[in-house]
Amino acid sequence: MRVDGTELHVHDAGAGPPVLLINGIGAHLGMWNPLRTALAGMRVISFDAPGTGRSPTTPIPLSMEALARLAAGVLDRLEIERADVLGYSFGGVVAQRLARRSPERVRRLVLAATTPGWGGVPGSLVTLAQMSTPLRYYWRAYYEATIGDLMGGRARHDEEFVRLHGERRRDHPPDLLGYAWQLAALAGDPGSLPWLHRIETPTLVVTGDDDPVMPVANSSLLAAKLPNARLLVVPGEGHLLLLDPESRALPAIRAFVADGAWGDAVGVARAEVRAPVTHPIAAMSAGVRALWA
Repeated sequence: MRVDGTELHVHDAGAGPPVLLINGIGAHLGMWNPLRTALAGMRVISFDAPGTGRSPTTPIPLSMEALARLAAGVLDRLEIERADVLGYSFGGVVAQRLARRSPERVRRLVLAATTPGWGGVPGSLVTLAQMSTPLRYYWRAYYEATIGDLMGGRARHDEEFVRLHGERRRDHPPDLLGYAWQLAALAGDPGSLPWLHRIETPTLVVTGDDDPVMPVANSSLLAAKLPNARLLVVPGEGHLLLLDPESRALPAIRAFVADGAWGDAVGVARAEVRAPVTHPIAAMSAGVRALWA
């Protein structure tokens, strides 16, 4: 599919209410299989961002705002006026911008294992340094040595899950320049905290309590700032919770997008959240320097 002059590999399957999935950094749409299964009976649309999976890399980096326009363009090309939108990790940053610029297009919003950007709480320097390289998509030994501490949750202890997820991850590794362009998009993004309060879309914020990449405080901050949001923290889950077929987050997400049910999600008062103003890319750069020093 060509959207605003950019070629994208798009997956559109199923019938029923449409759900648009926006993936994490470097990830390809085949990694959505566990969530697609959980959303059976719905029309699920996903796409490889430029430079990932089977979508070509753009000549120049695209901003988060431009990536949000691409996501809206996918809906345009498929003649979908309104959809539920789920953004995971990097894709959650894009989804926030889509909900801001085109609120009429988003019926319900799911923000999973993500961050508001500037003003959020980054992971450790080592974790962020590891996220700054796509090696885990290419090098099996590196992936197996780092994935547990990097992603937390089931990846820490379940060797079979690690093996199967690693095989799926390496099916379509991102282009090196494409991955760099995604990092550049994050680096140039000013963050969503100044305008989150204007997004009135019903929003389920989902996270695991063992996510080294996106600490729980980020999800608490999002849920506190969004006026119509609730937070679901899944015990024992890590950053890969949406890519795990046994994750307890999946039925909760289905219930929300299918029926608007909040389940065990709770409201978060702004007074409960205190976060340092720290840009995640600045912290990531410091982590890279620390590793290479």
